[in-house]
Amino acid sequence: MTIGGVFEDLVAEAAAVSVDGWDFSWLDGRATEARPSWGYQRLLGSRLGVAQAALDLETGGGEVLGGCPALPPLMAATESWPPNIAKASARLRPRRVRIVATAGFPFRDAVFDLVSSRHPVTTSWSEIARVLRSGGTYFSQQVGPASVFELVEFFLGPQPDEGRNSRHPDHAVAAATRAGLEVVDLRSESLRTEFFDIGAVVYFLRKVIWMVPGFTVERYRDKLRQLHEKIDRDGPFVAHTTRFLIEARKP
Repeated sequence: MTIGGVFEDLVAEAAAVSVDGWDFSWLDGRATEARPSWGYQRLLGSRLGVAQAALDLETGGGEVLGGCPALPPLMAATESWPPNIAKASARLRPRRVRIVATAGFPFRDAVFDLVSSRHPVTTSWSEIARVLRSGGTYFSQQVGPASVFELVEFFLGPQPDEGRNSRHPDHAVAAATRAGLEVVDLRSESLRTEFFDIGAVVYFLRKVIWMVPGFTVERYRDKLRQLHEKIDRDGPFVAHTTRFLIEARKP
């Protein structure tokens, strides 16, 4: 088969597959991403095991929360995207998790002793502080600055410094402090990511929609073809994800 034929087949396959939920198993064998050394799900599980009331924000399809061995007596999770709501409900309701279909905070003051979120799009620090009980904590793994920007800039060109640094952990610390929370743990790592074929790139950009806003195969077909040829010639496309772990306590 010609290189062009392979390109069309890979793109068509990745464009057709479902991107519902927050499960990236479709990329097995097609892309790799190193994981942070701290083990977010394990650390979250240990905190949930001793909590009395907890809230998981932007839970996606409930993949992370569903993998924790023990949940508190009161466990709620929010999600606003309908396909994810259905997946989270199927996975978490058998474990008595209350699924709240919202992007907001329809909760009373000082309800939870633990609020968590993995890779939130935004962090509403003042609302998190409001719903936490005194002594409660916010525990989160977040996307850091310039994450996978090698891929972003391949499609969009060089990005301004403000874009590259918009998710810097220092900004999170400052926002948490303004909300009246005390940051008790902060860690960050840069991790190697590899895309082995153009289908993996298409799937990733369809799923992580904020990386290249407005991404569609047709809109970026020429750039996709260029990247396909680069991978075919040079091997996997290498980028670097950045992640930081933050834990903040309400006095």
